[in-house]
Amino acid sequence: MATIDVRRAHTLTIGEAKKRAEELASSMQQRLDLDWHWESDRIVFAASRGAARGTSGSVAVTSTDVRVQIDLPLLLRVMKSTVEAKVTEKLTQVL
Repeated sequence: MATIDVRRAHTLTIGEAKKRAEELASSMQQRLDLDWHWESDRIVFAASRGAARGTSGSVAVTSTDVRVQIDLPLLLRVMKSTVEAKVTEKLTQVL
C-alpha cells in the first residue's frame, strides 16, 4: 500500500497526459535524484541514492486521470504531508 496516493482528473488526450506525466517525472528526477522508466502507461520510479533514498512509486496515466503513488521509507514518513502537498501542487501545475 502506498504511503501517498494522489489522483487528478484531466481532459487531455492520453498522449498529452503522458507527456505531462513525463515532465513531472523529470522534475522529480532533477530534485530528488530518482531513476524512472515507462512500463506501458505507467512511469515507475525509485531513489537508490540522495535525500529521497528508498522512495519508490509510480505515475499511472489513463484517458481520464493521472494517479501518483509513492512509498516513502520509514525515515521520510514524518514528511508525508509536505511531500503529498508538493505532489498535489505539481500535478495541478502540469495538468
